[in-house]
Amino acid sequence: MILTLTPNPAVDQTIEMDEPLEPDVVQTSAGAQFDAGGNGINVSQFVRALGGETTATGITGGFTGYFLEQSLDEFDIPTDFCSIESAPTRINTTILAPAREELQTSRMAEVPDRDRAEYRLLQTGPEVTDHIVDLLIETVKRHDPAILNIGGSLPPGMDAAAVDRIAAAGDWETAVDIHGDVLTDLEGTYEYCRPNRTELEAATGITVENITDCEQAALQLHEMGFERVIASMGEEGAVMVTPEKTLYSSAVDVEVVDTVGAGDAMFAAILWAYEQGWSDEKALRAGVAAAWKLVTVTGSSVRYLNPQDRMDEVRVWELDG
Repeated sequence: MILTLTPNPAVDQTIEMDEPLEPDVVQTSAGAQFDAGGNGINVSQFVRALGGETTATGITGGFTGYFLEQSLDEFDIPTDFCSIESAPTRINTTILAPAREELQTSRMAEVPDRDRAEYRLLQTGPEVTDHIVDLLIETVKRHDPAILNIGGSLPPGMDAAAVDRIAAAGDWETAVDIHGDVLTDLEGTYEYCRPNRTELEAATGITVENITDCEQAALQLHEMGFERVIASMGEEGAVMVTPEKTLYSSAVDVEVVDTVGAGDAMFAAILWAYEQGWSDEKALRAGVAAAWKLVTVTGSSVRYLNPQDRMDEVRVWELDG
């Protein structure tokens, strides 16, 4: 079983506007959507879509925490969250609005859809105490998973030492998908790590502009104690460093509809494949195929995901390393 632990989950609120945002003016949105958010939660959703066994845990609180748990229940994902009373689960807000004219001729020129602007408001999340970390450890021990995935940002009061404590509390394999500055502070040995380009740069100090840079940064993370590093480069593909070799898979040429959640889908499929006892190469092919399927649909909430019908079309090469 793959247990996901999301220390700082969120209710993701997306608001669409028909007119540009203006200061000191009451405006009405065209629509709003609310989704359960967080790397670990996304991984649980994809593992469930793959037909694997999973449970989602982490820290929730208040009415937003209740909404999050109910949302996962709609996807038949078992949950076992630790509740806190100090504050509700955070809300992260994204506002999509037509860009004001001055933005269209300045920084919006760097955005493909320069007629639209995206505004993001992220909350830090509730303060976490050592007692809550102890409860998380008890929860993980109770489920005793084959693989524990710790994903997303850390809330105030929780640091790399707490992640080390959770990882070392049992015999499970631990996968991490957390911010790069936290990766450098981890002292334990971790079986899986999935950094993106930004996290690679933050963790290693290497400017990642191409696959060669990605390989060098991933190898550096491997030397820091991460047994398998799965580094995603979006449309440029993915690099996997293992104890024996370094693998590379190019991205598949496909019409992209939506990239949200693609990296989480890839990581979920790779962890699921390893739980099945698949090889490194086959696991990477499964991950790339899962991400490939996801980017062809809108949204990241899917109920069925089968990468095996496209795995034969995914190419994997061994790099010199």
